[in-house]
Amino acid sequence: MSNARDDGSARPSFTRSNELQSRLNRLVPGGAHTYARGPDQYPDFMAPVLVRGSGARVWDADGNNFIEYGMGLRSVTLGHGYRPVVNAVCAAIADGTNFSRPTDLELQAAEDFLELVPAADMVKFAKNGSDVTTAAVRLARAVTGREMVAICNQPFFSVDDWFIGTTAMNSGVPTDIGAKSAGFAFNDLASLAALFDRNDGQIACVILEAATATAEPEPSFLQGVRALCDRHGALLIFDEMITGFRWSAGGAQSLYSVEPDLSCWGKAMGNGFPISALAGKREYMDLGGLNTDRERVFLLSTTHGPERGGLAAFRAVVHAYATEDPISHMVRSGQRLAEGVNRAAAELGIADYVQVMGRPSCLVFVTRDPERQPSQEFRTLFLQELLSGGVLGQSFVTSAAHTPTDITDTLEATRGALQIYSRAIEAGSVAGFLRGRPVAPALRRYAAPRRIGVAD
Repeated sequence: MSNARDDGSARPSFTRSNELQSRLNRLVPGGAHTYARGPDQYPDFMAPVLVRGSGARVWDADGNNFIEYGMGLRSVTLGHGYRPVVNAVCAAIADGTNFSRPTDLELQAAEDFLELVPAADMVKFAKNGSDVTTAAVRLARAVTGREMVAICNQPFFSVDDWFIGTTAMNSGVPTDIGAKSAGFAFNDLASLAALFDRNDGQIACVILEAATATAEPEPSFLQGVRALCDRHGALLIFDEMITGFRWSAGGAQSLYSVEPDLSCWGKAMGNGFPISALAGKREYMDLGGLNTDRERVFLLSTTHGPERGGLAAFRAVVHAYATEDPISHMVRSGQRLAEGVNRAAAELGIADYVQVMGRPSCLVFVTRDPERQPSQEFRTLFLQELLSGGVLGQSFVTSAAHTPTDITDTLEATRGALQIYSRAIEAGSVAGFLRGRPVAPALRRYAAPRRIGVAD
């Protein structure tokens, strides 16, 4: 297959990135520190190793310049290197980052957070989402004296056993732990009610995202979940990792007017800096503190949870959301992008095969094969051609840093990718178009079909 694109321009070279990725494969399990960032999630030998970013643009080790979507697994909403956040972090850490006692930043950040999330009385900061979701589950079990967890059928909640034990990648998780988690369907209140009935008096908590990129809660669904939890004495936990600061600065709970007992936050609250939070009602959170006569819960105790850089980043993010309205910017960019890509697909006659969908601030794309079935092969072809056109992203999740020019350039690159996609649909296969193996699900039982040796 030629190294030239249909328009005659050269495809980008990934020589240096491939060399670095090969070294990463030898030293880091999976070749990355997050499975979603792994080389198996990108076309073969087209996984750029990045060296810097600015706004919505990133540069790799070969000097290629890409418009990035997904933005740090949805953790960056204000743009890479957003100056007010960077400046706030630099000022904070210049006076030290971590001490043997709390700092004033811990109080100020807690006050900022609780002003945004009035349903919560107390908050505790940590560094990643899994820490706080697991702490929420542990707390709910302590509050109720029960062990079962009702988990919504959504992609991801934690790296810890109570959740990973329910996935295909459950090797190493004791079977009795996985047996204490049970699933129910989003927007299907009857499935949750049936779960409560089958496990009467055993469910400690219900955990879910109140909304996802592709699924809004149906009228009364969240209210119904709240009522079922109250009726059966279970705690309601909202995972606000993605919805927080992307749906609303106050999260999905403020948008849909349903109060959880506990909520878990992370990602965009630091614009890419590491910070997460567990928030909740005082009567529950106090069990992890000093104001209780009950047995105490080992809630969260992290060396780096209160380090000053993350807290300063969070406070700067809060200020940006109060003064700049980044969500409206993300929505406008997302609307224009979705309309443009879907229009181009329709003009090429492949609207049934490629579709951009979801909330404008959290867009995903769907790729289908000639039988109109979801396809990893055709997804990989689409990713391959987007990369060749200067667009990096496993989704079309925007940030407030995406400019009109970025969207225009993306639409141009996407049209070129869709033209190749259209030819593959007409041919009935990606054969002759896809330059390597297709991507594979990040959470899968075996490395095959994208096993990567240390020499790759």
